[in-house]
Amino acid sequence: MLFGVWIFLFPHMLFVDEVKIHIKAGDGGRGCESFYRDLWMRYPRPDGGDGGNGGDVMMTADSHMRTLLDLRYQQNYKAERGGHASSKGKTGKTGKHCLIRVPLGTLVKDHATGLLIRDLIHHGDSVTVAKGGKGGLGNERRKKTVPPKEGETREIDLELKLVADVGLIGFPNAGKSTLISAISKVRSRIGNYPFTTLQPILGFVHHGDFEFIAADLPGIIEGAHLGKGLGDRFLRHAQRTKMLVHVIDIAGTEERDPLDDYKILNKELKAYDDDLAARPKIIVANKMDLPQAEANLKRFKKKYKEKVISVSAMEKQGLDKMVAEVVKVLRKTN
Repeated sequence: MLFGVWIFLFPHMLFVDEVKIHIKAGDGGRGCESFYRDLWMRYPRPDGGDGGNGGDVMMTADSHMRTLLDLRYQQNYKAERGGHASSKGKTGKTGKHCLIRVPLGTLVKDHATGLLIRDLIHHGDSVTVAKGGKGGLGNERRKKTVPPKEGETREIDLELKLVADVGLIGFPNAGKSTLISAISKVRSRIGNYPFTTLQPILGFVHHGDFEFIAADLPGIIEGAHLGKGLGDRFLRHAQRTKMLVHVIDIAGTEERDPLDDYKILNKELKAYDDDLAARPKIIVANKMDLPQAEANLKRFKKKYKEKVISVSAMEKQGLDKMVAEVVKVLRKTN
């Protein structure tokens, strides 16, 4: 094999791609009202300091995180309140910020309006989602103190769209999990029943001097763009990919016609997102080691007139050619 591999996602980890959280920025600290006076002063001098500002709530993209699982179990976040001021013009300390780490590809939305606040794609991307309250003013600068402001309170919707170079799409039991396990050695769950893969799996593939991330997306069925079989949730993870690999069960082991499978896949992609349907792609005819595969492949090529790469993921045949073709397409898109 010409490719080496690192595991990007533990397949037994519970994958969470949607969550709502409650956030509260820190309130401002109180300003101080005090007066300084000594024996030689006729009138006391105001010397109350200002309160500290409350901490902000911020979010940052972290490449070490793969899922929103942690935020599913901890949904309330609060920044520190600003410190109160004291006499002699002493200012209260600024409250500590609350930093929430999320995976790359997380959409941050306001729950009340549905508006997108920020799309956190790259490691280190950050956004302030709630501003801390301003500290109150003491009487050193004014005759009267000014009360502090409260920190912002919001509900935030987080939606994860995986960041991958290549998306493997196909019907359930087309052999996508076997394929990504063969090219990346990710131990994806494999079984001879529909929807074996219930969460996206990422594999990091190294081919010569080129590296790319491949995503094994759960099976797509007819009506997926309408949410059938959770298809709309699965398809959104393909939106960030640079190219798609259509994995076709060319042997028709599920008593489906491979030609119809390919037609339905394209229809579902177009119905969900025109841009997704127009993305660069390659067609992989899998399960070539089984009966009927050769006959179906001839029918497939006769109808669609597109380049098809024949592989057997189970027998690890044709994988070098497939990976080389993926690299060729990715080099053109970069």
